[in-house]
Amino acid sequence: MTLAWLLALLSLATPAWAQVDFSGEWAPRFWEDQPERVPGPDLGDYLGIPINAAARMRGDTWDAAIQTLPEWQCRPHMADYIWRGPSNLRISKEVDPVSRTVTAFHAEWLRSVDRVVYLDGRPHPPEGALHTWAGFSTAKWEGDVLTVTTTHLKEGYLRRNGLPRSDKATLVEHWMRRGDFLTVVAIVTDPVYLAEPFIRSTDYELNIHQQVPPYPCGVVAEIDRPRGVIPHLLPGTNPYLHEFSDEYKIPFDAVRGGPETMYPEYREKLKAAGNAR
Repeated sequence: MTLAWLLALLSLATPAWAQVDFSGEWAPRFWEDQPERVPGPDLGDYLGIPINAAARMRGDTWDAAIQTLPEWQCRPHMADYIWRGPSNLRISKEVDPVSRTVTAFHAEWLRSVDRVVYLDGRPHPPEGALHTWAGFSTAKWEGDVLTVTTTHLKEGYLRRNGLPRSDKATLVEHWMRRGDFLTVVAIVTDPVYLAEPFIRSTDYELNIHQQVPPYPCGVVAEIDRPRGVIPHLLPGTNPYLHEFSDEYKIPFDAVRGGPETMYPEYREKLKAAGNAR
């Protein structure tokens, strides 16, 4: 009887389930897509991205000098893109003082705003509600995986070479922790610029000596240009679109992107086309 009572007391002192703790200081690990993330993708490189014609046109007319505009200089990355940056990450948890349950996680990067991920079951706001860089995020547990759904994102970009992402996009993330390693799988669905969902995974490693520093940002005149000028290229006038395919000897049609270029079967198509020549 004494052992039975002891086991009963232990069961009361133990949580009903064990949820993964994502809080901590996380350092990015560039094991995936390192050239894309640092220094960034080449102009005209849309290979393997399920874009549609509208996104392709936006990418073709993009001018990197747009990032020198005052409105862009201190602009934070969006919730879907910030994972791909070189910035360190801090995740903290918000705990209800009475129930002691985790009600939210807060994610902060070097160049970002505080992103709150709610776990308290609240609904997403109406479609016309305020859109922000971080969006509105709620999450639920699926075993040890935290699945996060984000809406209400401001318009942003899929890559740093002009491929856009609209404010109608939704983001679904799967956060997975294995010991000192954090893997995040991000799935972007965009009815405006994507023909199929765009999936990427990113890895971080716990760093107990890390401290994400502040990011004071000041706006300066980087380029002297007439007031009101927005850097861009007219459709059909970009002279740099062939440079990537020429340098790496990739067929130009392949680097134009689209859902077909995501799949292994596309390699066989390229081989067949090469053999036909």
